[in-house]
Amino acid sequence: MIRTIKFANQQAEFFATLSQRVNQYFTANGIERTANGEMIFKTFFMFALYLVPFAFLLAGAATTLAGQLVLWAIMGLGMAGIGLSVMHDANHGAYSKKAWVNNLLGLSLNLVGGHAINWRVQHNVLHHTYTNIHDVDEDISPRGVLRMGPESEWRAMHKFQHLYAWFFYGLMTLVWVLVKDFFRLIKYQREGLLKKQKTTPAREWTFMLLSKAFYFTYIFGLPMYFLGLPFGRVLVGFLLMHYIAGFILAIIFQPAHVVEGTAYPMPDDKGNLENNWAIHQLHTTTNFGHRHKLFSWYVGGLNFQVEHHLFPNICHVHYRALAPIVAQTAHEFGLPYKSKETFLDAVVAHAAQLKLMGQKPELKPALG
Repeated sequence: MIRTIKFANQQAEFFATLSQRVNQYFTANGIERTANGEMIFKTFFMFALYLVPFAFLLAGAATTLAGQLVLWAIMGLGMAGIGLSVMHDANHGAYSKKAWVNNLLGLSLNLVGGHAINWRVQHNVLHHTYTNIHDVDEDISPRGVLRMGPESEWRAMHKFQHLYAWFFYGLMTLVWVLVKDFFRLIKYQREGLLKKQKTTPAREWTFMLLSKAFYFTYIFGLPMYFLGLPFGRVLVGFLLMHYIAGFILAIIFQPAHVVEGTAYPMPDDKGNLENNWAIHQLHTTTNFGHRHKLFSWYVGGLNFQVEHHLFPNICHVHYRALAPIVAQTAHEFGLPYKSKETFLDAVVAHAAQLKLMGQKPELKPALG
């Protein structure tokens, strides 16, 4: 079970003021907090970026291995785009006011091999609530070959993680699809987190196994059936697609929280944290690359991580407009608003943090 962690009750004025200003923005402009025309276009674009190359592949448009790998690579871009720009908003309930629309589009994760309920628990519940808290936020908790936080166990190999982490980032979606989904479903079942999502283990196991069977059938079976391709040749394309998607997703999400200057708050012996939830998000989250609109469009506005963490139920197409409001309000209350000028700055700062976390921790002196 998740240990009891309590955010501070004081300092509520900041988020109350900010929420009022954000609500006023939507009211004054007569717009909804959910998807707009831009978002609907992007949804079709991202699905097309994944499905159209696959259709060309099945139609035999590319007969050489090189040509087929180009199509698989484009599918990798589409797969990451679906995750960043469609699935993410839907599973946060931010795409539409209609629950069935969010649920349906949230299942786009199952379409590309994952399992939506696992993502909702890990991301919505554990990461967004307990950001950068050791042993609760699974995004920074013990990761084996990678050490993301100062409370995680140090191993000698971590001295070089700022060099080798980039290779492992490309394996992220493969690990999710092939291994992690199964272990996480067991873990969340044991910890009672599935029940809190108003579902049952039997339902989730059945749906996950069926959706994964569907995924592997179409992604491997169709090219082998229609084109007569050997399994090995399809496997190469499959691995390339996942590697590209995994790498993109990792280098977008990691610089938002594992970066120079970020905080890793720890509760005291009674489980109390120093700040309330909203201020906690400001200390543990970093923006990047605000000026680059095309980049921001592709990554689903997730370079506006501060706005996303404070208002995860607002569709990401509105974050650019909300950013000045959040920055100004944080400044007025003397609170941090962390942001890197460019995406490259964020990646460099992430590499620096990996290097810092790779250093052997100094032994804490024993209490006498």
